[in-house]
Amino acid sequence: MDQQIINLFDEYTHKPLRREEFLSRLAKLAGGTVAAAALLPLLEVNYATAAVTKTEDLFTERVTYPGASGDMKAYVARPKAEKKYGSVVVIHENRGLNPHIEDVTRRAANAGFLAIAPDALSGDGGTPTDEDKARDLIGKLDAQKNLQNFIKAFDYLGSRKDSTGKFGCVGFCWGGGMANQLAVNMPNLSAAVAFYGRQPDAADVPKIKAAVQLHYGSLDERIDAGIPAYEEALKKAGVRYELYMYEGANHAFHNDTAPTRYNEAAAKLAWQRTVDFWNKWLK
Repeated sequence: MDQQIINLFDEYTHKPLRREEFLSRLAKLAGGTVAAAALLPLLEVNYATAAVTKTEDLFTERVTYPGASGDMKAYVARPKAEKKYGSVVVIHENRGLNPHIEDVTRRAANAGFLAIAPDALSGDGGTPTDEDKARDLIGKLDAQKNLQNFIKAFDYLGSRKDSTGKFGCVGFCWGGGMANQLAVNMPNLSAAVAFYGRQPDAADVPKIKAAVQLHYGSLDERIDAGIPAYEEALKKAGVRYELYMYEGANHAFHNDTAPTRYNEAAAKLAWQRTVDFWNKWLK
């Protein structure tokens, strides 16, 4: 698919671009409204195309925990065996907690971890099925309260009998930016993994105590623009980090519900690197 079309969709999903304007610009790039309508299913997420991790060997549950200004809803998964596990917070994209992120949570559990995926939109009644509405609500969240809601997920994990108290996180897109913020704001975080996430301010990087792993797609110009300053600050501060660039990959390359942006080879390699990273720092 034309990279201009993929870039337009990225603009639509990450900037205040009205759907009407997006469809109008898509029609111009595609050569007409009929062609644009045919492209839409290839651009928009489709949960039917995603891999579904089996739950036979997992324990899963839905929980609530105290947030900054009310209860937070979350999805939890871990191996069935009742023992203590290194614990990770899985942070969704700007569409809220959806079936794809719940599946990623099960993948983390399959790798041998206690994983929890909070719903940032808990205060709004939970993630709506309308993704445009979800994106609007994400954009209206109070940044500091939202950060505290995710920090409190670790407090909740620490209260569980099945947690070792060694904490990590992984975030995607909006959640990747949150993973970087958790690295800055949580001195007891051991490992932070950010997939194509917004970088923190360089001045805040010296606060990072965790080991950091970063995954980027080479075609993701919007996010990649912040890499040089972040990497320079990481080096200067002596932060332990790994940075991987996946050639030919777009933003959201790990999301297997996004047909035109999903890159199977890059996604599998990045996920294996994530699990290896957690095994190094959380076990």
